[in-house]
Amino acid sequence: MNGVVVLTDRRQVRRPLREVIQRAVDGGARCVVLREKDLPRDERAALAAALRSVLAPVGGRLVVAGPDPLGGDAVHLTASGPYPPPDLALVGRSCHDVSELERLTTEHYAMVSPVFPTESKPGYGPALGVDGLARLVGCSPVPVLALGGVTPRTARDCVAAGAAGVAVMGAVMRADDPADVIRGLVSATESVGPFADRGGVRS
Repeated sequence: MNGVVVLTDRRQVRRPLREVIQRAVDGGARCVVLREKDLPRDERAALAAALRSVLAPVGGRLVVAGPDPLGGDAVHLTASGPYPPPDLALVGRSCHDVSELERLTTEHYAMVSPVFPTESKPGYGPALGVDGLARLVGCSPVPVLALGGVTPRTARDCVAAGAAGVAVMGAVMRADDPADVIRGLVSATESVGPFADRGGVRS
């Protein structure tokens, strides 16, 4: 699995979300985090099933934001909880500072943000920058994914700072061709994988 994770946001897309994810997969995406937390559970579960059908032919994986895996085996949790995390095949957590990283227990990876200013969440921050990302990578017990304003141009800087990969939302959701964006990101991070053993991953 390469070092690029796509987060969904149907409010930013210019076409059906499933089509956007299909194009991202065509470009090389192999891991997608389903957000859309405002949807009723049955609608969200149906969307999860649809996205899994897109990812399955390429051996990809759907991660569900929140503690309910919606029939799968992978979740991504917020910094605020729940603690302890559920016992699943893959569990990630959003973190923003050292104190949140220090609370990690059995999680497999941390998603650190915002690394750069982001159009998806203007004013969210302050941005860590590459140096801030490197500091958090240095104290994280698990592999770190860099999120927030990441582009193909900056993804290589994130990996150079020690990130195991990058996570993107708006750059893919708003793209005229998500496949092109993903190809650029994969090229910038091709030597790493977000859930590979990088000296601190827990399994």
